Amino acid sequence: MEALAIPVATLCREAMDFEALYESAFPGVARFVSKMNGSFEDAKDIFHDALVIFHEKHAEEHFNIQSSPEAYVLGIAKHLWLKRFKTSGRHISLDAMEASIAIPEDYYPTVDTSTLLQMLERTGKKCLDILQAFYYEKMPLQALAQKLGFGSVHSATVQKYKCLEKVRDEVKNKSISYEDFLE
Repeated sequence: MEALAIPVATLCREAMDFEALYESAFPGVARFVSKMNGSFEDAKDIFHDALVIFHEKHAEEHFNIQSSPEAYVLGIAKHLWLKRFKTSGRHISLDAMEASIAIPEDYYPTVDTSTLLQMLERTGKKCLDILQAFYYEKMPLQALAQKLGFGSVHSATVQKYKCLEKVRDEVKNKSISYEDFLE
């Protein structure tokens, strides 16, 4: 009779430990699954699978973990969820998220084009044409070189650089800041 008492007591203690593990580890698993777009039911399924794996590993003769049982179960659950998430083909739709975010009309500052145009005109007609073609019309340097009559792409690149330097010098001389170009 006494021989049966020891295994029953051991089983009761293990059941209590298992219940404590359930109570301490499940909230972390539920939070993780929720953050990863899973439902409460998904969290319960994953957690139960993780507990079964933990129980099977715990029953092995040479079972040794380097962390707490809660952390071990949470790690198993995370691995299971990520595996299920990947194989189920689920994904988070950024289009739906993007549509739900409304950007106000005044979010982007409006540029005072007259001030900018005055700066560019001070550099000369040729520079205005080069910078306008390259930056506003998005014309490739090859096409720009042909359109404006440069001998090579390198010549167009050098001239564009010189024009930018003229604009930079003009901005420095006038002590103009970024805010001066905004309306």
